[in-house]
Amino acid sequence: MAGFEPAYLSLLSVGGLQERVEEAYHRLSICDVCPRNCPVDRRAGELGVCRTGERVKVSSYGPHMGEEDPLRGWRGSGAIFFTRCNLRCQFCQNHEISQTDAGVEIDPDGLAEYMLELQGAGCHNINLVSPSHVAPQIMAAVGIAAQAGLRLPLVYNTGGYDSLAMLKLLDGIVDIYMPDMKYADAQIAHRYSRIPNYPQVNRLAVLEMHRQVGDLQIDEQGLARRGLLVRHLVLPEGLAGTEATVRFLAEEVSPQTYLNLMDQYRPEYRARHFPELNRPITRQEFEDAVQMAYRAGLRRLDHSSWSRYW
Repeated sequence: MAGFEPAYLSLLSVGGLQERVEEAYHRLSICDVCPRNCPVDRRAGELGVCRTGERVKVSSYGPHMGEEDPLRGWRGSGAIFFTRCNLRCQFCQNHEISQTDAGVEIDPDGLAEYMLELQGAGCHNINLVSPSHVAPQIMAAVGIAAQAGLRLPLVYNTGGYDSLAMLKLLDGIVDIYMPDMKYADAQIAHRYSRIPNYPQVNRLAVLEMHRQVGDLQIDEQGLARRGLLVRHLVLPEGLAGTEATVRFLAEEVSPQTYLNLMDQYRPEYRARHFPELNRPITRQEFEDAVQMAYRAGLRRLDHSSWSRYW
């Protein structure tokens, strides 16, 4: 994939990026940035479910070697971890970040500096972790960083509860979408992540992401450059709805969908309050999930984390 150029450079060159930023910031004033539609005026200091105002909070940033092989490469994915989240997963393994106010509050100029630092450190991409509630600020930072020389692909690393309106503003800005598909059942999603209509919202979001970027493209060096990479965490007792999820991906998105079927569930945060979640998955549960994916017709399954605990 010689001559790769990130998507946002084309939009920047024709002057469309600033218009997108302005529309996205308008949405902060009536906050419908994510499907929760609070609505509050975050630009005036009002706070909704995500407890985030006009300025973002970053927990940490740096080269991250724990991502999928096509993202981490040999120099790491340039991860920026945003504080807070629009989900309330009761088993969140990053709850110190997603459910607290810990972090450094910065404006888009500061966020752009982080992006340029990560590029200078040799990272292969800019990996925006939990970005759904701060998409407007990210868009503004990308414009600033691109004008200052940013040339890395952008990874939108999301819990999968994303607004279609905001995703359409991100069309032509994001290179790699990496959504979770956490649940196939709305009642289970509400019980464990305190979120309404997750499967419906999530599936529409994944379809839109694929419409924008297509199947994951990997270059001759093994690095992801553009496309969709889906994550699905296998839960105990089949609670994630794996069979329905892999069938949706194969039949309605693409049989060439790159899927990281994850085996690393362990009881964290408040999982002890739910007996059915208060244990790791078994080897058999994970092997059953793998077979479900193959039977559905998916073949691009990520093997980087399989069986590490057995």
